[in-house]
Amino acid sequence: MGIDPASCTLLVVAGVIVALAILKTAPDLILLGGLVLLMVLGVFPETSVALAGFANEGLLTVAVLFVVAEGMRQTGGLGVLGRSLLGQPGSLPMVQARLLLPVSLASAFLNNTPVVAMAMPVVSDWARKHQVAVSRLLLPLSYAAILGGLCTLVGTSTTLIINGLMIESDRVDLRGAGHGLGMFEIAWVGVPVALIGLLYIVLVSKWWLPDRRPAIDTASNPREYTVEMLVTPDSPLVGKSIEAAGLRHLPGMYLVEIDRSGRVLPAVASGDILEADDRLVFVGVVESVVDLQKISGLEPATDQVFQLGGPRSQRRLVEAVVSESCPLVHRTIRGGRFRSRYAAAVIAVARHGERIDSKIGDIRLRPGDTLLLEAHPSFLERQRNSRDFYLVSAVDDFTPPRHHLAWMARAVMLAMVVVVAFEWVGMLEAALVASFVMLVTGCLRGSEARGAIDGSVVLAIGAGLGIGEAMRVSHAAQRVATVLFEVGDSLFSLAGETIVAHPQAMLAVVAGLTMVLTNVITAKAAAVLMFPIATATADVVQVSGLPFVLAVALAAAASLASPIGYQTNLMVYGPGGYRFLDYLRFGGLLSLVVWIVIVALVPWIWPF
Repeated sequence: MGIDPASCTLLVVAGVIVALAILKTAPDLILLGGLVLLMVLGVFPETSVALAGFANEGLLTVAVLFVVAEGMRQTGGLGVLGRSLLGQPGSLPMVQARLLLPVSLASAFLNNTPVVAMAMPVVSDWARKHQVAVSRLLLPLSYAAILGGLCTLVGTSTTLIINGLMIESDRVDLRGAGHGLGMFEIAWVGVPVALIGLLYIVLVSKWWLPDRRPAIDTASNPREYTVEMLVTPDSPLVGKSIEAAGLRHLPGMYLVEIDRSGRVLPAVASGDILEADDRLVFVGVVESVVDLQKISGLEPATDQVFQLGGPRSQRRLVEAVVSESCPLVHRTIRGGRFRSRYAAAVIAVARHGERIDSKIGDIRLRPGDTLLLEAHPSFLERQRNSRDFYLVSAVDDFTPPRHHLAWMARAVMLAMVVVVAFEWVGMLEAALVASFVMLVTGCLRGSEARGAIDGSVVLAIGAGLGIGEAMRVSHAAQRVATVLFEVGDSLFSLAGETIVAHPQAMLAVVAGLTMVLTNVITAKAAAVLMFPIATATADVVQVSGLPFVLAVALAAAASLASPIGYQTNLMVYGPGGYRFLDYLRFGGLLSLVVWIVIVALVPWIWPF
């Protein structure tokens, strides 16, 4: 007896959902495993159909946009965006409101995927630096983009697909062949849905989203370094208070004192104004020292850094523990000519938790001191087995930002957004050109571009699209739709009535079916599948098909209760540390709210 493809697909999808809900295995591996199992079971007519998701234009766009975002990060451009968009940490609702409103507005006119792809690194970096739970920002980011996309015809490809089907249809109730929706026509329902949805996110996420905090792991690296930074004469921080400059609440680090022309200000207040050539003394863990090096307008106070030669962007940050046999033990860093001897500059020193009051150059080295060095990559190879140091190791994620190219990176990104907004070129083409310009102008290097692409996100999206396609080609989606419709009809029959006698009830069932499908297959597939069901349902009830079709368009675009149905939900899945139940709990209730608004408003705007 042959295998029923629909049953096989439903069993595998159920298994994937359970695995995502209860296992701590990486979601991309679970999704990929489900796709492989469907291929082995012969659900797909051809292997190319199963793997088509990995050639999907949306997926490729996401991958390329990671490169564009990395160009912004390497030039310090993302930090500026984060500070202007999210500001200083306050209450969670205020932070979310500052993030979600601009994202929703942008998503109304731009494709949701690039909006989320560009915002993700900004939000993640900001959350890490301010010790805010990234899990309370990334899923709301995805949902805000989805809700914003409901406000215009071009906000999401799902509404464009429905509009295309309407234009191709010769049904009079769908305005006849060649006629579709206006640019803002869908906003009559989309805007209320978006506003109510955003209000739900801001009010409910505190209780329904997990608090998985990207805190700095001071337990694994308890060393506290003393580091001096100089406020450069042309620094944008000059004239700002400590609070306004963002130097008061640095995670894992605090500002100890300010040395101003030889006069020490030991009790630094939030309102103290920074001046050019101020020497700022910080104490903190290595991760925070790395972040400090990336602030525009601050540079290491030791002039040794600028005597190393070569661009700073090609150097590495290295931790080295001084051994007893080091010839500089009991000598000062400057007096022992550390830079000349090792071709490295000391930018910070840690000594068993002690506070070191001396300036970097005047510190006398002791055995066991941990030095934070700025050096060329060759330093690691030369000194890894040296007797002068007990341990030499590179610090990850350190490349001094190329602040002088920040204007170029911002200009490239702005140009990319403009050409896409005016539909001069497609999103993928614009992103490819932008990434190429970033490379040519030196905003980022080839190795950085390759490392910027998050393979786990790419795998998760590609495999998720493949599983959604399996639901379609095996007719499992139609089976789910049929069962749910029969359940709805059975409930009405208990009251001695039939569901077809109530157009709004039929609309509610069609919208509900669409929402279920959009969360287990892709939004576009759900829209295409439900379009003929919507028109057929309208014919049965003998009413206009327009409200049914528009309910399908809105419901299909509102994929909120699962990471599988929509690309942006998959994009934030791993980086946010989410589990499947987080989507089901938080997004499921939001889906119910959206469904109620759609069912209530659609017949009012477009009567039966």
